[in-house]
Amino acid sequence: MQVHPSQLVPGCIVVTDVMGKTNRPIVPKNTTLDEQTIEFLMKFLVEKVEVSSRLSYGAPFIPKEVLPEEPVQVKTETVEEPETFEELYFHSVQEFKKLFEGWQSSQSIDINKLRKFVLPLFEKIEEVHDQLYDIHQYSNSKDYFYHHAVATGILSAYLSRQMGYQKEWIQVGIAGFLADSGMARVDEDLIGKQGKFTDKDLKEMRNHPTFSYRMVENIPSLSKGVKLAVLQHHERLDGSGYPLKVKKAKIHPYATIIAVCDMYHAMTSERAHQAKQSPFLVIERMEREQFGKLDHEALQALVKSLTSFSIGTRVRLSNEQEGEIVFIEDKAPTRPMVKLDNGKIITLRTDMNLYIQDIIA
Repeated sequence: MQVHPSQLVPGCIVVTDVMGKTNRPIVPKNTTLDEQTIEFLMKFLVEKVEVSSRLSYGAPFIPKEVLPEEPVQVKTETVEEPETFEELYFHSVQEFKKLFEGWQSSQSIDINKLRKFVLPLFEKIEEVHDQLYDIHQYSNSKDYFYHHAVATGILSAYLSRQMGYQKEWIQVGIAGFLADSGMARVDEDLIGKQGKFTDKDLKEMRNHPTFSYRMVENIPSLSKGVKLAVLQHHERLDGSGYPLKVKKAKIHPYATIIAVCDMYHAMTSERAHQAKQSPFLVIERMEREQFGKLDHEALQALVKSLTSFSIGTRVRLSNEQEGEIVFIEDKAPTRPMVKLDNGKIITLRTDMNLYIQDIIA
């Protein structure tokens, strides 16, 4: 049967894909709806959803009575909201900053306020691929922390979707947004501190996953996976991470995805104590230095997304010379063959002193 999202109840089973503005479903068929997904459908003005006549636990589905004023209210709320990916990104940074300042004043996490700006951003998830080379450029050292939270959430949602998490990618993204919420409970001076951290600083900083977990553990709408991901996003497969030093078998898959996104954005962004680095140099370093620590599948999904070049793509190299890609080797996707504007051809796979600094077009 077809019903309006306002008539849905938790336990409804989607019979056909619910499509948004892209060619991929925003809610795939056979999904069992929960309150969060129903809210998601309402937020994006989906007009109808085809669901089974029985709920997931066997009871007959009796549609809720439609409240005529609800669609009008939703439309009124969204009229002046930002629309493009870039606008939504910067809006989310400002909104996250407001929430975080409240958390620093001992306010609890209001998950509905978070979703209000997170879900519209996630609706643009298909546009993230075209922004992968730019997301780290949006950040600045002054507000790095807030940019990092938003970017980690976006990248985690995008990467999990690329890895096949068709039903769970929103949850993974929300976990990415909340992973560093516990920083609200550490010394405020550590956020944006200039210079290197002392051993004492690092010890306090490494408490933040535990604080983050305590802040989310009693939020009923968040899944167990989200809560574990928040706690474990700094754990490493070999047990060298923190706070609990657990190994691969005990680390939730969501956490391994967030770990990759967290490290990638941190290394490519301008920070108070670290200059930004080329995305391509960063993923090479991550593959080399984090072998056995980061999840291979998640890291390779990031590599694949970043290196989906096509022949003719124009690039700027680390020596400031520009040219176009003429050949890509599967085993070394970050180091293609480049024909410079002066006609010279450089094989980056063998010339390790050079690397791609930026994608031009």
